[in-house]
This record gives sequence, structure tokens and C-alpha cells, in this order.
Amino acid sequence: MFEQVGHVHGVGVDPADGSTVVAGHHGLFGLTSEGTLTPRQNPPQAAGPDLMGFTVAGPSTYLASGHPASQDTSTPNPLGLVRSTDRGATWEPVSLHGEVDFHALDVDGTSVVGLDATRGLLLTSSDSGRNWQQRASLFALDVALAPGGSTRILATTEAGVMVSRDDGTTFTSVAGSPLLAYLAWAGDGSVYGVAPEGTLYASTDLGATWQRRGAAASPPQAISAEPGGQLTVVTQDGVERSTDGGATLHRIA
Repeated sequence: MFEQVGHVHGVGVDPADGSTVVAGHHGLFGLTSEGTLTPRQNPPQAAGPDLMGFTVAGPSTYLASGHPASQDTSTPNPLGLVRSTDRGATWEPVSLHGEVDFHALDVDGTSVVGLDATRGLLLTSSDSGRNWQQRASLFALDVALAPGGSTRILATTEAGVMVSRDDGTTFTSVAGSPLLAYLAWAGDGSVYGVAPEGTLYASTDLGATWQRRGAAASPPQAISAEPGGQLTVVTQDGVERSTDGGATLHRIA
């Protein structure tokens, strides 16, 4: 089902209507009630941008990074930070055009964190991505910003989960943490992670300790989390949903 999407780089739930959106190599796609993926870009038959980092910033509003569509020769490459306010139909530049390729993005209100994959740097913004501050050198696969105005950031690395308590200036290892690939905070303060082979973990103490839950059917490509234990996991084979914090999952696409 992912031939039209390409490799998946992000998934989220739009609070405007509860729809699931999947970002990939060929643009943004919405998951229908029938379990199919339809392109969000306008016109729909055109290839969308290669969305690397992706996050839902609010109702109908998304942030992303990556590269222009293959047929687009006028847009700077890499994209820097771009924003859509029409559910992914169109994208507008925000900052760092032609300079930065964010491979991971997360947002909480006006705070944004991004992983500059080219330089191995964490960047943070307090004004919705218009201006950025360079933080720690960080070679990670994913980063996640704690909700509620916190300065805590989690990152997944080859050495396990790392945590920053100072808005990304420094990171330390989380003792005893599992090896995780992707992370997602829920609005209720819980944080969830999925291991490279698909095992799900949950933490209720800001990522200090982790409890093993269930497992996805195949290796993951992205995860999102909502309050009440609702998780969406995109794997190499499809999309799975949990409503009990990852203890059980069922395929929805």
C-alpha cells in the first residue's frame, strides 16, 4: 500500500477532524475510513514534496522538511522548514530554505525542535520555527519535545534513549532505557516508543523508566500518540492502531 507514498517519514492525527495523515517520499496522504491512503497535495495527481521531518502543529496545520518534488525546479533544496495550513494541500516556506534538512521535527505550541541531519545538530525555536538556536551535537533517529512548555527533549540514539532537561543544550543517557527507534508524547504527559523490531514501550515518568507493552507486526517507520493511550504505528507493511497504550494493536490499513 505504500508504493504511492514511498518510504514513510512521519504520521500524525489532525485535531481538526481526527484524521490520520502519513508523510512520505512522495508527499502527504490521508488515511480514509476504508483503510486506503489518498494524496493531500493539490493537484492530487502531482507528486508531492519528499517530506522527511513531519509533525502536526495544530488543526489542519502541519510542519515539515525534506526536499522539493522531483518536478519542482524552482523551490530551494533542501526545504528547510515549511508549513501547511490547508491539511497538506499546499506548503509555504518558514525558514532555513536551501540550508537545513530536518529528519525529525516536533512541536509544542510555539516551541519547535528539529534534528538537522546534515550537520548532526539539534535546533530549537520558540517562535514557531521562524528563528532558530543551535543546541547540542546529536546523531539521533528521532527527537520528541515534552508537552506543556517543558524544556525536556528525548532522543533515540544507538546507545539508547537520551534526555535533555535544558532545551537541548546538553543530553545525558537514560539509564536502563530500551533501544528505541521512534518516540511520541501524548498530550496527557505519557510518552511512547517503538523499538526497531516493533516492540512498544510506555513511560509515565517523562521517559525516566519504560514498561514493555505489545508489539507491531513488522518493523516501524513512524509513531504518533494521543491522550488516553491511542497510538498509531506505521510499519513497513501497513498502519496499526492501539487504544490501550500499545498493549494490543490492530491493523487499520
